[in-house]
Amino acid sequence: MTSPELPDVAVGPAPSAPPVERPRITVIGTGYLGATHAICMAVLGFEVLGVDVDPRKIEALASGRVPFFEPGLPEKLREALDSGRLRFGTDFAEAAEWGDVHFVCVGTPQAKDSNAADLRYVESAFAELASRITRRALLVGKSTVPIGTAARLTELVHETSPAGLQLELAWNPEFLREGYAVEDTLHPDRLVFGVPSDWAEQQLRAAFRPILDAGTPLVVADLATAELVKVAANSFLATKISYINAMAEICEVTGADVNLLAQALAYDSRIGGRFLKPGLGFGGGCLPKDIRAFIYRAEELGVGQSVAFLREVDAINLRRRARIVDLIRELAGGSLEGVRVAALGAAFKPNSDDIRDAPALEVARMLRTEGAIVTVYDPQAGENARRAYGGLNYADSLADVARNADIVALLTEWQEFRDADPEYLGGLVAQRKIVDGRQALDADDYRAKGWEYRALGRPAQVPAVQLTLDVKGLTLASA
Repeated sequence: MTSPELPDVAVGPAPSAPPVERPRITVIGTGYLGATHAICMAVLGFEVLGVDVDPRKIEALASGRVPFFEPGLPEKLREALDSGRLRFGTDFAEAAEWGDVHFVCVGTPQAKDSNAADLRYVESAFAELASRITRRALLVGKSTVPIGTAARLTELVHETSPAGLQLELAWNPEFLREGYAVEDTLHPDRLVFGVPSDWAEQQLRAAFRPILDAGTPLVVADLATAELVKVAANSFLATKISYINAMAEICEVTGADVNLLAQALAYDSRIGGRFLKPGLGFGGGCLPKDIRAFIYRAEELGVGQSVAFLREVDAINLRRRARIVDLIRELAGGSLEGVRVAALGAAFKPNSDDIRDAPALEVARMLRTEGAIVTVYDPQAGENARRAYGGLNYADSLADVARNADIVALLTEWQEFRDADPEYLGGLVAQRKIVDGRQALDADDYRAKGWEYRALGRPAQVPAVQLTLDVKGLTLASA
């Protein structure tokens, strides 16, 4: 069997690319994506103006404060501000007059009344900016949107802008991982340009020249393909995560060990080990809402059956939360009423303070609903959790959350929790019982130090190994 051919990609600048001036860049929207993009583009040497309708965000960024947690970004913000190449404001008219390439980085949350993507903010950003642009320029969408959005927005900006057809629209999807956003922006594993013309491609090449010069692969595509790349990537990753968690469900009823299963699968080069990590599942502001919006859009287009499997991907992911609660209840003896649970983690993943669709907090809420006394500790997301989940208790340290707990539940795999000494924690808790929701702890070490350890997809106890040898009529047995 021959390996499938990879699509052709361009690496580095096109040899025949005409000279292009270094464009002045605006970034519309200074949330997680926009702030990171603006800061990193300035670090790469471009003049950048970040624009947002929220003056509090602008004030924070202009004073050198990143209004969310992302490792390495505060240092890059200070570097960019000190260079004089980065500034922030709220004036769309200034951005329209000043910029050559305008990146739109606003959010596309799930709609309140359906699984569709809410495109109000994207449409507003494009319309507000286009209505003020009077010369040739390039608008570039980076937000994750349903297929067909770019074509519709192209018509919108041509009708809205005084520049008419001189204002072109392109799409450049982002692939940032929270906790690694700086690295993913400055050293991406690929760039994707969805462009309507050679001129638009050359403008984007100029805007990403330092990254392309480093040899980053570039895929140049049409608008529809560029829109599809991000949601297709997220759907594949979500499927891989839910697949191993589906295997965990099988392991739980057969006595198999899902960690060993995942290890064996990972050695297959066709499968690989990335995202093949069993546990509590995915959350955050991208994967859950993106796969739901993908299903919704596919059904609108009449091809809903092609992605129907994503409904089960979503369902498997949600079932993991209920199953963790089941394990905690079992460990408590069948009832959670009055049980003191130390919930380790609130963010949807480590190295982030993002609590959007966070499995950890949903588990904490479910535990409280059943009568447990839940105390949460997270190294970065505690304040965000307090504002959103006021019915829970919160601690300011690992020691505080563990003290007198009947059960410890690891729900977000921060390194602080991975590195915790089971003997030290054992001296704080009321009972040495722990549920590892992220397969992040050394089960053998915890069990050796007197802990009752449970995890999704793993046997409650390490099974005894029965070995019988019959040597010249002498039977030796070990267990």
